[in-house]
Amino acid sequence: MDANKETTGTPDIAAFAAAFLKKETGADGVEIHSCKRLGGGAIQENLALDLTITGGPWAGRHELVLRTDSPSSLAVSLGRAEEFAVLKAAFGAGVKVPEPLWLHRDAGELGKDFYLMRKAGGSAAARPLVRGDLTTDERDALLFELGGELAKLHTVRPPVASLDFLPLPDGTPAQSRVAEYRRLIDAIGRPQPTLEWALRWLELNAPASTETTLTHGDFRTGNYMVENKHLSAVLDWEFAGWSDPMEDLGWLCARCWRFGAWEHEVGGVGGTAALARGYASISGKPVDLSLLPYWEVMGIMRWAVIALMQAERHLSGEQPSLELALTGRMLPEIELDLIQEIQTIEKERARHA
Repeated sequence: MDANKETTGTPDIAAFAAAFLKKETGADGVEIHSCKRLGGGAIQENLALDLTITGGPWAGRHELVLRTDSPSSLAVSLGRAEEFAVLKAAFGAGVKVPEPLWLHRDAGELGKDFYLMRKAGGSAAARPLVRGDLTTDERDALLFELGGELAKLHTVRPPVASLDFLPLPDGTPAQSRVAEYRRLIDAIGRPQPTLEWALRWLELNAPASTETTLTHGDFRTGNYMVENKHLSAVLDWEFAGWSDPMEDLGWLCARCWRFGAWEHEVGGVGGTAALARGYASISGKPVDLSLLPYWEVMGIMRWAVIALMQAERHLSGEQPSLELALTGRMLPEIELDLIQEIQTIEKERARHA
């Protein structure tokens, strides 16, 4: 790597990546022009690499993203090698993801795995999107695309040999999630009465699941990229797993991911009708929107558990971080969302009883 070039990310890992790419591609040389740390990525680290490969079949200028571990991580997130396998499965299913190219399995040289993928165009910034100047038709078109991408992903069903590291739900996906979140909350060791109450509601109202598919696990505004008002890539696959496909839809629609645009149920962008049409255009069957409120509550519960765990990363001293600490401080607001959403569902039930 030319030391005079811009290296605002992590030069050591960039130099290591250059050596890895030279060997992996059979190149004569690899020159890193710049290495920049990308924004976001509270759980993983993403570096944008602008490089030139000389010689071999990959000769030319390339814009790649190197994805590796942050100093600490969440126990529920996948490792980089596992995430790479999921990304390849999604890419194979036709989902708009950055093309996964090379995986480095660490043998002690660097201290962590990483993988390289093509850099996607566009922006994942949530607030400019939800508060931007998109027309109603443009919002519906984007939601239609989002629905279609989820439907493509949900065509991947177990068993898949390359994804055998992903555990199947124990019982229905809803029951499995309740048990998982209860274990995680108990492990923190501090009373969480509001969350326990909401977990019990989720347990008593768990729907029967008709299918189990590959789910993204964090499909929301802020984790997909938009370019020229259209979807360009779905990012951040570290929470992928086998679950009910409605879990992805509920997470996208949960109140916590509307970024202040409360009137737009689907990620702060628009209503559910366009999303459902997009999904049905690929799946060939209608979305049962009556199940959505339950999975929105499940999504809020999941965000509460993540907030607790992010706070623990900071409080433990494992990764002192203002961002992680502030995420933990959001818990009272998330608990209020849980209470209000459950009350709304119960009032609707009483009205129709």
